[in-house]
Amino acid sequence: MDLVTVLDVVIGGLLIGGIYALIAMGLSLQYGVARVLNISHGEFIMLGAFGTWLLFATFDINPLISLVIVGPAIFVIGFILHRTLFRKLSKSSPSVAVFEGNSLLATFGLLYIIQNIAIIIWSTSSRGYSFLASPVNLGGAIFATNRLVTLGFALGIGLAFYIFLARTRMGKAIRAAAQDPSAAELMGVNINRVLALCFGFGALMAGLAGVLYSMCFSIQATMGLGFTVIAIIVVVLGGLGSIPGSFIGGFILGIIGQIVTHYEPSLSLSAYYLIFIVMLLVRPTGIFGK
Repeated sequence: MDLVTVLDVVIGGLLIGGIYALIAMGLSLQYGVARVLNISHGEFIMLGAFGTWLLFATFDINPLISLVIVGPAIFVIGFILHRTLFRKLSKSSPSVAVFEGNSLLATFGLLYIIQNIAIIIWSTSSRGYSFLASPVNLGGAIFATNRLVTLGFALGIGLAFYIFLARTRMGKAIRAAAQDPSAAELMGVNINRVLALCFGFGALMAGLAGVLYSMCFSIQATMGLGFTVIAIIVVVLGGLGSIPGSFIGGFILGIIGQIVTHYEPSLSLSAYYLIFIVMLLVRPTGIFGK
């Protein structure tokens, strides 16, 4: 490949990889701490994307401003869902294993409820808008400005979220709850509140990823499940419960997918599944897992 092609593949891979990273960080937090394997995770990406499109098309609100409107709104939805549905399931489940199974089934239900409501409202037609579409020349490779802006914001959001988990008091409480919920509770951590916050933060990351995705690509009401599958693959690749692993794994998967797409576009999803199977067989803990 010549330099222009290499730049096109690498930048394109980093762009979609940044979105994958945000999605996977959210899912890793929801399952790694709150113990909810959220099969409806992709639907929050879809809601973030359509919320941004709606604000832009109806009120001409800048999609970058939508990050601070749509993101918090989806956080609240996720927080309320955990405080009601999943907390109720936790109380009625005799063990963590039973709760994980029950919550998995519940999220399947959520997936179809949210998806069908979205189809009723927006149909299955593709939607989109034009934002910062002017071209930028990088070493001979041409990219739309919105793609470079999306990559920058994905990197910034991911790093900011990692710093929040690593340095703040709330982040330490979340990490303590992930390692040993009982011990964390004995040390004064409000476990129910922390678990709800984790699910809310996971929904927030998905919503923000949806906002960024809508800036570059067309969106559909049925787009969510595909992103959930990709998020699970990235989480396995990076290591379950590892936020840095999910962040870096997203970029790795994005670049691999872009390389495969360059040679044979129809094989990109197959390549993702192959990576998933190989990781489960060779290193089920993932790259950064323990």
